[in-house]
Amino acid sequence: MVREPVIVTISIRPAEIGDVDTLLSLIRDLAAFERQPEAVKATAEDLRQAGFGPAPRFEALIAELDGRPCGFALFFETYSTWTGRSGLFLEDLFVRDGARRQGIGRRLLVAVAGVAEVRGCRRLDLNVLEWNPARAFYEALGIMPLTGWAPYRVSGVALAALAHAEPPLSPRRA
Repeated sequence: MVREPVIVTISIRPAEIGDVDTLLSLIRDLAAFERQPEAVKATAEDLRQAGFGPAPRFEALIAELDGRPCGFALFFETYSTWTGRSGLFLEDLFVRDGARRQGIGRRLLVAVAGVAEVRGCRRLDLNVLEWNPARAFYEALGIMPLTGWAPYRVSGVALAALAHAEPPLSPRRA
């Protein structure tokens, strides 16, 4: 018996304001995959304002498999003083478990790289968890880990303390 090939339709499109609930659901799925489901504090309203308000802070692409959302890429513009050009930072790339191994992650990355190229960006940056098996996927596409740089972050109480720290004394003017 000959089986007919299963035809799937994969599409990548820019997220729209009507996708906020879908985007939040995908973000929650990503957090669960990264073993931190309780870490998501973002709300639909946060995403609506930050991504689709008067001064958008991020952009997102939605991947669909046969018309159903199955993944996303969320990115924003950066600036490099060394290159003198903008870059893009890929904050999140995620494909739901049931949709993996169909080229969706690759298509999302190609789409983000295309945005970077059209905008004249000189680089695309991203972070990958050390335990994430997708590291081999990224490296196969030429996305390599940085050496000599360690990621740092300040957040929560430490960020608040830093924001309210005494600035250093400046020299007196005569």
